[in-house]
Amino acid sequence: QVQLVESGGGLVQPGGSLRLSCAASGSIFSITAMAWYRQAPGKQRELVATITNDGSTSYADSVKGRFTISRDNAKTMLYLQMNSLKPEDTAVYYCNARKEVAGTWRHDYWGQGTQVTVSS
Repeated sequence: QVQLVESGGGLVQPGGSLRLSCAASGSIFSITAMAWYRQAPGKQRELVATITNDGSTSYADSVKGRFTISRDNAKTMLYLQMNSLKPEDTAVYYCNARKEVAGTWRHDYWGQGTQVTVSS
């Protein structure tokens, strides 16, 4: 069992910055990767950024160069630093934790989401 709680969302003007946080608790020792997703009204859920156990990161093309995903060594906190925010970044952002054994099973845990609104 993994519990995830996001925080840090809010209203920001275009060009501004926000830092999202995700606090993880429970059986965090078995997490193999963590990620941030977002979903805007009328759009599909979008993978924003991922970070694996070896520290490798990946980003959606739409946020490359602007967003940075990071986590602490104990995997108790996940962060998303968002800079140069654009109106199209407006969405509910979800923290994700994945437990996976290749070729056998995969399970994703989700936070409740935090609203990010970029508007002037």
